[in-house]
Amino acid sequence: MFLRLVADSFTRRPRRKVLTAAALSLGMAVVTAALSVSLDVGDRLASEFRSLGANLLVTPQADSLPLEIGGVDYRPVNAGAYLPEADLPKIKTVFWHNNIIAFAPVLELQAEALPSASQTWIDDVSLIGTWADHLVPLSDGGRFPTGIARTSPWWHIDGRWFSDDAQECVVGAAFREKSHVKIGDSISLATGKVTKIPSPLKVTGILSSGGPEDESILVPLRSAQSLAGKPGEYRKLYVSALTKPEDDFARRDPKTMKAGEFERWSCTPYVSSIAYSIKEVLPGTDVRVIRRVAEGEGTILTRVRAILWMVTLVALLAAALAVGASSAASVIERRTEIGLMKALGAGSGTVGFLLAAEQLLLAFVGGGMGYSLGIILARLVGQKIFGVAPAPSLLVLVTVLALAAGVTLLGSAIPLRRASRYDPAPILRGE
Repeated sequence: MFLRLVADSFTRRPRRKVLTAAALSLGMAVVTAALSVSLDVGDRLASEFRSLGANLLVTPQADSLPLEIGGVDYRPVNAGAYLPEADLPKIKTVFWHNNIIAFAPVLELQAEALPSASQTWIDDVSLIGTWADHLVPLSDGGRFPTGIARTSPWWHIDGRWFSDDAQECVVGAAFREKSHVKIGDSISLATGKVTKIPSPLKVTGILSSGGPEDESILVPLRSAQSLAGKPGEYRKLYVSALTKPEDDFARRDPKTMKAGEFERWSCTPYVSSIAYSIKEVLPGTDVRVIRRVAEGEGTILTRVRAILWMVTLVALLAAALAVGASSAASVIERRTEIGLMKALGAGSGTVGFLLAAEQLLLAFVGGGMGYSLGIILARLVGQKIFGVAPAPSLLVLVTVLALAAGVTLLGSAIPLRRASRYDPAPILRGE
């Protein structure tokens, strides 16, 4: 009988119901879009931030004290210890191996260069040996594509990168201007005018990085190792990893944490916890966070999420006000009906429960419609901003329906309370 009364009451006065459902739908649509994008924005922004470059730097622990200003390492490139190239596949065995999207070893040295179009050696040329597009063999038999082209995706190459197993090189834009080399030319490299690389390297591209690399010659890591007399070794390693923005807990020293806190910290993809995992598999290393990248990610992501939550709260407030106004008008229109029910024996609780059930049914209808509209809006926003639309989520649907019910009950609380306290006698007398 109760359900029949609710259904009958719900179908009457359709205009008022449609207006209330429309207000709820619009509010819940904005909430759905904001929640969908907020849940998806972390991964999307993390992927976008990887275009900023590597966020971890691995160096030998036996090195001299670090000297870093603004995220740039100013230690002498030819001093200190070296690390074995053979250990690099171990990086993909850490707990967060799926978050490691690229890494590139670097060996820097000073050398002399002789372009094919010149008869004069150029002294004190910065030489950078690295991987361009390298396949690292993994323990499971697979191969992991990585290299400097992936850790520094903003670098612009006219031409192409060198092949790691060929006698090729890439020259910086500033070096090209100074030496007048062009793509297709050859360059001989030496230390102390004694050529250690059997044959000249062919120039395959011109690099524009906006940094000191523009003054350098980039060669395959194997060529730099041969020239430096350091086979199978490198000087430092750049790692690009997908991370969660750090909070106060992430910045704590893991040595001071209790067992439960350390487990929580290590099982969260903070940049510091990933650095700790890498240090465990690469003995004798010092893994440091490149703060200018990591902190930029956290600041931007926090602000984006704050804006989305503010939009959500404003949409909920607007929906509550609209539902409250509609509910108050509905109660005033139904004064005679409410007075008649109470005169026939219905208690205040029964009347309030009946009206609340009607409002909840309206909330679920409006919330469902709002979720459908919100998914379309979220796809438009996600496609426009991130190039990928967020997928529908059951969690968001349940949350939206719960919020719709809460907003409806909150907005209708005062009118429903007033309706449950109506005295039937004056109403039936027409007062």
